[in-house]
Amino acid sequence: MSKSAREIREDFLEFFEERGHRRVKSASVVPESDPTLMFVNAGMVPFKRTFLGEEVRNYNRATSSQKCIRVSGKHNDLENVGRTPRHHTFFEMLGNFSFGDYFKAEAIGFSWELLIGKMGLREEQLAVSVFEEDDEAFNLWRDEMGLPESKIYRLDEKENFWSMGDTGPCGPCSEIHFDFGRPENCPSAVCDPSCECGRWLEIWNLVFMQFNRDASGRMEPLPRPSIDTGGGLERWAAVLQGVRNNYDTDLFMPLIHRAQDISGVTLGDDVDKDVSLRVVADHARTLAVMIGDGVLPSNAGRGYVLRRILRRGARHGVLLGLEEPFLYQVADAAIDELGDVYSDLVERRTYITDRIRRDEERFLSTLSKGLALLEEEIQQAESEGLEQLPGETAFRLYDTYGFPLDLTADILVSHSMSVDQKGFDRAMQGQRDRARAAWVGSGDEGVSQVYGRIAADCTTQFNGHERLDAASRLTALLRDGQPVDSAESGDRVEVVFEETPFYAESGGQVGDRGRIETPTGVISVEDTQKPVDGLFVHRGVVSEGEVSVGSEAQLHVDEDLRAATIRNHSGTHLLHAALREVLGPQAMQKGSLVGPDRLRFDFTHDAPLSEAELKLIEYRVNGWIEENWPRATRLMSYDEAVAAGAMAIFEEKYGDEVRVVSFGERSTELCGGVHADATGDIGLLKVLSETGIAAGVRRIEALTGMGALEHIRQQEALAQSAASLLKVPLAELPARIERLLEERRDLERQLEQAQAAQLGANVGDLLSGAEDVDGAKILGVRLDEVDAKAMRGMVDDFRNRLGPSVVCLISQSGEKVLLAVGVTSDLTDRFKAGQMIRELAGLVGGGGGGRPDFAQAGGSNPSGIDAALARFRELCGGS
Repeated sequence: MSKSAREIREDFLEFFEERGHRRVKSASVVPESDPTLMFVNAGMVPFKRTFLGEEVRNYNRATSSQKCIRVSGKHNDLENVGRTPRHHTFFEMLGNFSFGDYFKAEAIGFSWELLIGKMGLREEQLAVSVFEEDDEAFNLWRDEMGLPESKIYRLDEKENFWSMGDTGPCGPCSEIHFDFGRPENCPSAVCDPSCECGRWLEIWNLVFMQFNRDASGRMEPLPRPSIDTGGGLERWAAVLQGVRNNYDTDLFMPLIHRAQDISGVTLGDDVDKDVSLRVVADHARTLAVMIGDGVLPSNAGRGYVLRRILRRGARHGVLLGLEEPFLYQVADAAIDELGDVYSDLVERRTYITDRIRRDEERFLSTLSKGLALLEEEIQQAESEGLEQLPGETAFRLYDTYGFPLDLTADILVSHSMSVDQKGFDRAMQGQRDRARAAWVGSGDEGVSQVYGRIAADCTTQFNGHERLDAASRLTALLRDGQPVDSAESGDRVEVVFEETPFYAESGGQVGDRGRIETPTGVISVEDTQKPVDGLFVHRGVVSEGEVSVGSEAQLHVDEDLRAATIRNHSGTHLLHAALREVLGPQAMQKGSLVGPDRLRFDFTHDAPLSEAELKLIEYRVNGWIEENWPRATRLMSYDEAVAAGAMAIFEEKYGDEVRVVSFGERSTELCGGVHADATGDIGLLKVLSETGIAAGVRRIEALTGMGALEHIRQQEALAQSAASLLKVPLAELPARIERLLEERRDLERQLEQAQAAQLGANVGDLLSGAEDVDGAKILGVRLDEVDAKAMRGMVDDFRNRLGPSVVCLISQSGEKVLLAVGVTSDLTDRFKAGQMIRELAGLVGGGGGGRPDFAQAGGSNPSGIDAALARFRELCGGS
């Protein structure tokens, strides 16, 4: 019986839940703590630290349906999307995991029971492959599952051996394949699952993580072998819905139908348009998920990947005959399909679709500009007798205007030209290198295994919500990153206790500072961190005596610093609520920093805030502070908290039970940080600045409490000092400054008029230097101390006086050089200002560009001015 994708996903998770597995929500597609990945690309990624022993969970069996993206590195499926039945940029990976609990026999048994018993597949439809040396897996399939040996294929390491990296956990794997039947044109003598004839579809990979490989390549058995399995939901849906193409399943067809309705194109009428419809469906899903998880379009890292996907999807819309934004409508359909599982997509629907629509609009406007630039570059190449478009030009079209290389190549065919592929590849590699340099991963490369070993033996109970002092036993001591039994005065140390009132940095709140006293010594705590879940590490220096593992200690958090941090943290929550009230629900938190000295809050918004908006936000927050709402704190499940209206933050990782912090009815957020008992404790909030930090992301910095009051007093003192200097009362200061500015503007106008009069007196002499070349007046002039605005006016004036002409003015001001070239419209077919000025600017150590009729540039080498003027005359055919 055919199953919907929703039923397949739920049946899978329910099956393993009934067999003792914890159902784990999908993590964000942005890796939380893996700098080696740009995106989560497999179901095991969120569990990587657990497999490595760096993280301890309160369960040893798990199951999930994980959101995955493969568009970078070796897992880059982008160019194949829409052209093959199974390549996608976004997919869901179904998986079950064992962390040292069950192993091969159970994993194989579970998989067969699920596929045959619950999903309804027939044994004759399936075959399996195992690593060629894995006799244990072979025997389990044959003897326990009853598969004939003809259905069990032994394949080599390339096909059936998995490793996390060059070193570390690894092991053989067993893949389950759906058999479509051998096609008549299969060229292979032995059509096993490694054959690419289309017969086989891998639907499930069972990884038996049983070895640890060292740098020499030697493999030692792991003390607790584990299981990591993964199967693509899209492939399962194709098999269980009886289709050969993933795009024909109910995961994609509603999106393709939406694209058909918008474009008027019908699937099956045209092969090329079929590809475009499938690309649009795939890319719309990916865009919805990426933006829903906090990725925004930009020119580097993840944002660059997102923008590339968006522009590629928009370009396929153009191929479908669409000239207006439409991807956002298909993404809306994707949210309809995915929203019942990923409810955050529904909550952020308006924000997601609006972001896509805005970037589509920008791209479509640049598309026409790109076409115009391409035509200009083609003309230039043809005039130089070139048969290839330079690779750097093709890449600029690709990178800046979103032109796929195949589009540029198609346009060049009509001009009997091709693309310099090697030059394009070099430019592309340069972009990748820059992107890698700009992209900062999502955590230290591999949290120290020392922390993992400590956490396995002892975790820390945090009690700092209720108190600032506690007594506890010192359970671990590190010096220079290595465990030691004791440390003495002057040593920099990291210490761990059974319980602590010190808050460890997380959720944007900085770690506590303070003092720890043992019977034999004192530690000055400078920071508190949580490198592994459940492990609080106090970092500082032994300031007195000696400290030892096993000592009983008194832990004291710095009360003043904690109080200031609390005010800023609670102020951040109120600020977030006020932003959403004033700007709308699209104003969502993208990051924060809460310390004792200030607060910083990053949020999504597409435009700078007006003075009126900032004033209203500040007024709202301080009104709520004055109302002195008490804080309410509740513990509940994540789903209950979200259903109750609590705000969840993009990048935060939440457990099964979450802490909900509320102030009245205005602010309710999931937060594990420390907070004021009531809003009145904040005292005052003062916004210091509002700036843009990335495309679609704004930042507010603010102060609270005495820090805000001190800032206001400093501003008052500065204003009073200015009033004293101008000898006016403070109330009259703005009017006095305005009068001074008006007086300055009058003097600047008088100076400009005097300069213009002086230049006007010399215009006749300058024009007399024009040379007549084939019916065009050519004039090159050197000037001194003329700014760019005045030079443009002079170019326009000279062209009007000379008639058909080409004018070049070069001015020196100190070590700076300004150039301007103007061409009358009747000569732009012979002379192009933008091309000329690029060459001339190079002679004075600069660069620039512009239109065919006017261009400006700057330089830093005045000694090249004469050479530039001489070259200008040569370019114009003068003497």
